Amino acid sequence: MRKTECLAMILAGGQGSRLGALTKKIAKPAVPFGGKYRIIDFPLSNCANSGIDRVGVLTQYRPLELNNYLASGSPWDLDKREGGIFILPPYAREKGADWYKGTADAIYQNLNFIELSNPEYVLVLSGDHIYTMDYSWMLEAHKMNQAEATIGVIEVPWEEAPRFGIMNTDKTGRILEFEEKPAKPKSNLASMGIYIFSTDYLKKYLEEDAKDETSAHDFGKNIIPKMLADEGRLFSYAFDGYWKDVGTIESLWQANMDLLQDKLPVDLNGDWKIYSSNPPMPPQFVGPEAEITNSMISEGSMVLGTVENSVIFPGVRIGRGAHVKDSVIMPSTVIREGASVEYAIVAQNCVIEEGAKVAGEKEAITVVADGEHVHALDGIMHVG
Repeated sequence: MRKTECLAMILAGGQGSRLGALTKKIAKPAVPFGGKYRIIDFPLSNCANSGIDRVGVLTQYRPLELNNYLASGSPWDLDKREGGIFILPPYAREKGADWYKGTADAIYQNLNFIELSNPEYVLVLSGDHIYTMDYSWMLEAHKMNQAEATIGVIEVPWEEAPRFGIMNTDKTGRILEFEEKPAKPKSNLASMGIYIFSTDYLKKYLEEDAKDETSAHDFGKNIIPKMLADEGRLFSYAFDGYWKDVGTIESLWQANMDLLQDKLPVDLNGDWKIYSSNPPMPPQFVGPEAEITNSMISEGSMVLGTVENSVIFPGVRIGRGAHVKDSVIMPSTVIREGASVEYAIVAQNCVIEEGAKVAGEKEAITVVADGEHVHALDGIMHVG
């Protein structure tokens, strides 16, 4: 395998328990998003657009649909003969099979893959964030600072800072202190879960951490604090664009709603295109009695009822007299005549039967699980 300057490793094995019913059958990075995408399309497209052509995707929880979606990597131009996508599940070694114990352990278990690529730098990414970013600029900053590790950071509202890992830096951007979810944060620079490491430096700390039986084997909890304690050259890289951690139902719903603004917060089809793997489908059909207001209607869908402020995925059927408002309707779901859906995320392959009602609130979005049938006899369905 030829040498590469920068190898990307995408952590895509999380269960996504905070997404509840949406991740009972699929891994969080495979959850549909924005009408035609999956969450993992964003880090993959960022890699392709940044000129990073060798990407390891670390899978674990319910990987079948994610693996099938990634396939050869061709939609992201990651099907190179000497590069491309490499799917990296946990595997049996001399001591038997072992699940990834944490983010750092996941990378440690794949050190042999990293060594085969022989990169100068390793870019570690989360597979469950919505954003567009040119990693090549971050890599240049890493080199200019002669850094051993560079961490992507973004300013968050002060009241939200206690939810994040917070970086305290000097005027040059060098990280002086890292606080994991501090009650009284000293800054509002939140870690984005994007790291660039010089390879030998990363390897040293991963190997030390693997021997520590008291460690949680996590970058935020263990690796970064240890590097700082050893006075390593750790620098922040400030990002000022749109970034959304879609780890909760409400944040996933809001990120979809953000796409309905007059000015898109994230570039999907411009110079920094987000690529996806979708089968060809016929154009959407909108019936003569249909009413659509401020909504995204994907190809292959049929709308005969009313849709307001909603995101409709491919293959969705909305019957006459049905009303969908402030909702996300995922692929191949059927909403029959007279049914209503409001403030909800309806997963793929569901059926909302005639006259049934699914209702949530802006602060408490209702979720219908993959393949579920909701009947009118169920009354108004409120599911947190």
